[in-house]
Amino acid sequence: MPRYRTGKEHRSFAKALRSQMPRGEALLWNVLRGGRFGGEKFKRQVPFGAYVADFWCARAGLVVEIDGPLHEDPERVVHDRVRDEWFAARGIRVLRLPNDLVLSSIELAVERIKLALTAPSPGSLRSPPSPSRGEGKDML
Repeated sequence: MPRYRTGKEHRSFAKALRSQMPRGEALLWNVLRGGRFGGEKFKRQVPFGAYVADFWCARAGLVVEIDGPLHEDPERVVHDRVRDEWFAARGIRVLRLPNDLVLSSIELAVERIKLALTAPSPGSLRSPPSPSRGEGKDML
């Protein structure tokens, strides 16, 4: 995997994010960290160019993003689409999971990550609706 240039300030920002993880991200990190997730190794808050990925599995070329209510804003949806296209152009797949799903059913979130790890197609993977809220985007 090639390295993407990031400035010192951007790397510092990513480091600060690691110490201020929202509850859903922290919950998922407890499952993913240290290779305990089926042997797959994930890193958190990884800078790529102008972006910071919530979670990154280099072997699978997969970024996992946890999307809270902010990501439902129309302007943010466009920003996320541009961001996902940037990753896709570099052969990196993006799986977006609603924060509500992670908080209400970590088991289901984990299953969706396992599916994404084995999915061959590049691009953005949108998670199906959260059972608790009945909203979300199509996956695969």
